[in-house]
Amino acid sequence: MSERKPPIVKSNVTFFIAVNLLGLVIAPIYGLVYGFNTAAWIVCAILLVTSGMSITAGYHRLWSHRTYKAAWPLRLALAFFGTFSLQNSILIWAARHRVHHRHVDDVDHDPHSIKTGFWHAHMGWMVRDWPTSKIDFDQVKDLQQDPIVMWQHRYYWPAVWLLNLGVPVALGLVFGDVLGMVLLAGAFRLAFSQHCTFFINSLAHTWGKRTYSDENTARDNGVIALLTWGEGYHNFHHAFQADYRNGLRWWQFDPGKWMIAFCSWLGLARELKRTPKFKIQRARLLMQFRELRERLENADEAALTWRETLDREYQQFKETVAQWQAVQAERVAAGADALRDRWRKTELRTRYKELEYRLKMQARRLSTLQQTACPA
Repeated sequence: MSERKPPIVKSNVTFFIAVNLLGLVIAPIYGLVYGFNTAAWIVCAILLVTSGMSITAGYHRLWSHRTYKAAWPLRLALAFFGTFSLQNSILIWAARHRVHHRHVDDVDHDPHSIKTGFWHAHMGWMVRDWPTSKIDFDQVKDLQQDPIVMWQHRYYWPAVWLLNLGVPVALGLVFGDVLGMVLLAGAFRLAFSQHCTFFINSLAHTWGKRTYSDENTARDNGVIALLTWGEGYHNFHHAFQADYRNGLRWWQFDPGKWMIAFCSWLGLARELKRTPKFKIQRARLLMQFRELRERLENADEAALTWRETLDREYQQFKETVAQWQAVQAERVAAGADALRDRWRKTELRTRYKELEYRLKMQARRLSTLQQTACPA
């Protein structure tokens, strides 16, 4: 990236100053002095949830990554409420996001690389005309075949004004407090939700643990997940971006996956993509091996026995992975017949389960090894 900074995008700077001043400064002062009526709080909450979930489940997991397929009523609702977030059209959002994943951390290609700085990743990439922010519509040729995506893209800016200003004004007239509704359900809700989304590009690439891969800066962080509708499990997402989930465990806060699963139960979503459990376990174990190897290499000679133990465990790990790949190849070679034959299908599933269990037990041994050989 050139050291010379490109020109400022005046329209974006004006917008961010106005929205953040109104939403994060004037709105709280107005609330303390005059207060907001119940209707304003309810509308703010509804729009905050629906717009945030539309970005997570719609813009991100449906259109950017195609982690599931959605019926047109769900796609229409996600496009409609996603417009409230004022984060550009689905087409533009997805185009930039796919480039981000393809070139993550590359300062010359990633639109919001954290390696260019926290501010740049959070908002700075939008306030100047950076070459990396140019829109490459070749990235989203598939989305150009979606009539709902193209309808929203075509009428995006009129819809933005109508929904983000017209709706709060109209509801303010109905409930007798136009200014309060505009400040709370309009400006505050918009500023707060945008910063929560921006945290995915900044905080989620800075703060947390790299559980599944250290090949990029993405982190897993449960606190960030609370602010980003589950997108805080970002290391998992970058490792397995085709998975409709971000929070893998049932207890991890990920309303995006819960909503998609619920829509599947209703018949509005289908073909939900899940990463095979073995691949996830393999990635976690690889990170455990790397961490243990680094810690034992820096230990004294007394750790030599533990290093030998680790080498034996790694050899077993490679053998298990090789066996899993062999079963995969066997399944592919058998083709559709293997899925129709009940006995063959059960046999393959059992072998997969046995290999998954083997990795699970090895993960426990590595945890014990870490506690024993590398106590904190």
